[in-house]
Amino acid sequence: MHLRNILLAVAAGSSPLFAQRPAARSDSIAVADSLARRAHDLKAVTIVAAPTDAGQPSGILHVSAQSLREVPSNSTWDLLRQTTGLEIHQQGQGPGFASDASMRGFSSDHSTDLALWIDGVPVNEPVNGHAEGYNDWSLLFRGAVRDIDVIKGPTSPLFGNFALSGVVNVRTLERFRGSEVSVDGGSFGVGGATLLTGFDHGERGGGVFGLHAEREDGFRPNGGFDVMQGHARVVHELGPGVSIDVGTELYGADWKSSGFLSEDEFAARDYGIVSNPSDGGMKRHAQERVSVRVISGSLIWRSTVYATQGNWQLFLTIPPAGGKFEGTGSQTEEEDRRYGFGATTAATWLLPNAELTVGAESRWDHARYENYFTTAHVRDSTQALVAATQGSGALFVQSHVDLTDRLRVDLGARADAFDTRSMPDSASAVSASAAVFSPKLGMLYRYTPAVAGYVNVSRGFRSTDGVIGDPTLPLITAWAYEGGVRYDRDGVALSAALFRMDVSNELTFDPIARGSSSGGASTRQGLELGWSVPVARGVRTSGEWTFNDARYKHQTITDDAGAPVVLDGLRVYSTAQYVGAASVDLAPGAGTWRVRVGGNWVGPYSPFDEPGVVLGGYGLMHATVSTRWLGSDIDVGVRNVLDRAYPELVAGHLVAPGQPRAFTVGVRRGF
Repeated sequence: MHLRNILLAVAAGSSPLFAQRPAARSDSIAVADSLARRAHDLKAVTIVAAPTDAGQPSGILHVSAQSLREVPSNSTWDLLRQTTGLEIHQQGQGPGFASDASMRGFSSDHSTDLALWIDGVPVNEPVNGHAEGYNDWSLLFRGAVRDIDVIKGPTSPLFGNFALSGVVNVRTLERFRGSEVSVDGGSFGVGGATLLTGFDHGERGGGVFGLHAEREDGFRPNGGFDVMQGHARVVHELGPGVSIDVGTELYGADWKSSGFLSEDEFAARDYGIVSNPSDGGMKRHAQERVSVRVISGSLIWRSTVYATQGNWQLFLTIPPAGGKFEGTGSQTEEEDRRYGFGATTAATWLLPNAELTVGAESRWDHARYENYFTTAHVRDSTQALVAATQGSGALFVQSHVDLTDRLRVDLGARADAFDTRSMPDSASAVSASAAVFSPKLGMLYRYTPAVAGYVNVSRGFRSTDGVIGDPTLPLITAWAYEGGVRYDRDGVALSAALFRMDVSNELTFDPIARGSSSGGASTRQGLELGWSVPVARGVRTSGEWTFNDARYKHQTITDDAGAPVVLDGLRVYSTAQYVGAASVDLAPGAGTWRVRVGGNWVGPYSPFDEPGVVLGGYGLMHATVSTRWLGSDIDVGVRNVLDRAYPELVAGHLVAPGQPRAFTVGVRRGF
């Protein structure tokens, strides 16, 4: 499905606290907007942020809203894969079951190594029994998204838990004039509609309201789904420089699951096979938020309080040949019910040659996780019944100083503390606390107005899987090192960056104690390249590529018989040797129509639970033609033009196949 009105930037630092800024509608609003933009652009925390006179920061990929509309994607995950070059392994179970997004060599099971924030509210789910930090991007109300920053690496002090490999920070529209209707359709019974409406009262504020409905039959039998979403946001100015911002997000999905294929079935393209016709799931999620922003002179202060509620249920059958911890051959039921509260606050002082941000955040979550063996949704026996709570708090500071007109130094840090309590039905409650300090340091040097280079060092962390049952498990930590250079002039943008991340405290099997311990370690290192170059009048090529060597330094698992298997020196599971996206955009003549031809590539990688096995890479081609006719914007696209058979996910000799060639049509009209 097409994503509407998204501006995606792969950025080196944006804040969920201050980036909500109103459109300029009067002198007072224009001043506030100017200050807020300065806070967003400069405060960016990140040590890799480039000077404004050198264009976008090194490491940033800017994708216009128009280009994003023209991508024939079948999900939010696929859109980011095609436009940013992120490594995506879609689970293929349903729109409410989080897929895997990998950045810089982190396998990111259910995207747990990436932090997702929407309008200042974190989405990753702590104390989750399926995957700690479970992170579902399907919650985005795509039609109301204003822009997204993808921050690579743990470089920003504004983000803590789960921002081990980076952050996806989303901001929605603050105001909307009139109404807009979008209708989408395509292959495999795809159909969807979005209504967006709102108001704009200038300096007094504005609002946005949206409804979205979507359905799909799926390219495999028993693979359909239905989605309903609601979005509301109202901004009101209480006085000069003071505004209140209230928002809510609602999400509901129901789906059926085709299940996995064996490797032989996938090779034969036997997509009609269904593991269990009663497999499927549902998800319900709600988010409420109130924010207050004060702009006074050189001070910007923003505070947000929020509440979240969620429930998801999954019925899934994985044959015994699958992952050892899930492949029982029986249908399993998992259910997660949760609610939580949180708050963030920070103040930024904007000075002539420097900037300082000081802030704090807190969060409390309650979760109830249940896991059963089932037969056609009837519970046969119990695997796990556990409730847990987690409270966390953090203090952070970020600053930058322009020592000369060419040299900038960035300093930042955050201190996080956690208190987790596990309450299993069959045992006594267990509590434990943890704390971590994360320093950030970097420098940027302007060689010329068009060329800037940078280096940085930072530390990141995330809670590990299993904390819901064992709060004593230590945090996974990583030291990140990066250096790069960017050229940006006359419409030409080129960038290159070298990175390395040393990861500690990963869970590993202890053959003496016959259990898991925190002695695992791994390294990710590689090269990132980005470009956006005009080839001729009306023709531009752009792309983003990562070449990565991700290997275990110390890691032990067990085979089917329970014997230890040492992975030292082998590739990290589900992490490709290279991943990238590239496109050519043509807008000839008066610009009444456009053509986009693009592709995404995934290099060789080692599938989960198959030590030493390396699968071959693959590439997919996509194309879109866009035009305007009778006052409507029309996009016609083809995804996977060459009908390539490819695996979205491979784990334990089982395959989630990728979607065959698919056609999409989108029509958008404003009123």
